Amino acid sequence: MHIDTNKFSWFQVPEDVKKLLILAAQNWENTSASEQYIQQALAQTGGNTDVLVAAYRFFYYKNNYSLALQTTFQLLDKIKETENFPDDWEQLQPILVNRREELPIRLYLNAYAAAGLVLAKLGEIERAKEISTRVKAIDDKHDFGAGILLDVLTRPAEEDDE
Repeated sequence: MHIDTNKFSWFQVPEDVKKLLILAAQNWENTSASEQYIQQALAQTGGNTDVLVAAYRFFYYKNNYSLALQTTFQLLDKIKETENFPDDWEQLQPILVNRREELPIRLYLNAYAAAGLVLAKLGEIERAKEISTRVKAIDDKHDFGAGILLDVLTRPAEEDDE
């Protein structure tokens, strides 16, 4: 089978990894086969951020929230390591605020907001609220959706009028 990886020229990964990701997409209906392709791509790239994002999306849309969350934290750790971020949120927050328009920081904030969403789906509401509150405080343009998630998580339950 010929797989045209040129149509994904913007995706900066080796050709064999592109082929694995394309095979995962082509085998979407066969979850076990497509997941094997995703796992192989992850194993071959050693934490390439593009592949981690693709894997997160795959797991999220396959409703495999635990692997989506694991992949999101791998992505966050990769960016944290590359950008030499401090562990403490109080030290990290001003860095994120000052650099929020830079691509790696935007990716970090998107991934962090995504972690909040997945945590909410997994029923870990307090952790989801904490993350959403943190991202919302940085997100002056409402780019990352954290404010919407926080609103949903903190909105009082509507009462029936019956």
